[in-house]
Amino acid sequence: MNENLFASFITPMILGLPLATLIVMFPSLLFPTSNRLVNNRLISLQQWTLQLVSKQMMGIHNAKGQTWTLMLMSLILFIGSTNLLGLLPHSFTPTTQLSMNLGMAIPLWAGTVITGFRNKTKASLAHFLPQGTPTPLIPMLVIIETISLFIQPIALAVRLTANITAGHLLIHLIGGATLALMNISTTMALITFIILVLLTILEFAVAMIQAYVFTLLVSLYLHDNT
Repeated sequence: MNENLFASFITPMILGLPLATLIVMFPSLLFPTSNRLVNNRLISLQQWTLQLVSKQMMGIHNAKGQTWTLMLMSLILFIGSTNLLGLLPHSFTPTTQLSMNLGMAIPLWAGTVITGFRNKTKASLAHFLPQGTPTPLIPMLVIIETISLFIQPIALAVRLTANITAGHLLIHLIGGATLALMNISTTMALITFIILVLLTILEFAVAMIQAYVFTLLVSLYLHDNT
């Protein structure tokens, strides 16, 4: 019980070297490429899920936007798999690190904005000043729209970090309370354990939902700029 509450969020080290790179690369091993004529059930399920998500997410895009399909599908697979692996005992979740989430959000956001200025320069600039704005409010609205534009990647990263971190902290706290109550009241410990199991199931859903929301928002930013 003396363990630091935030110990699970510290980047693991071995022989003084961080293991973050190996942990980030590990999820790619969960999605093997089959060379068989008929795929097994696992690969067939993965392919069906990817096709379903790609149809829902990329159906609103034009031809230029659909060129991002491979990148966005790789993104949702990476975030979802790292979130799920982080729910395993004694594991590390890279998406609890704000620096890593910013490292994903900023380049993707910048790519969508640059694409918009290249392909739709007038429409992209028009977002900074809504039509019919009174002349005295023009400078203020331009500043507000500029700030809202630059806040988008920060909101992406903070949303993912906060949701994953909050879930892990709740699991850690309720798990510690369950152990403490075992020596005090078996009934209360059982009730707390049931809550822990339900929360863990909820966290599995949150892990997938947050991966979908992150990728969907990037897709919407892309749609606004293509």
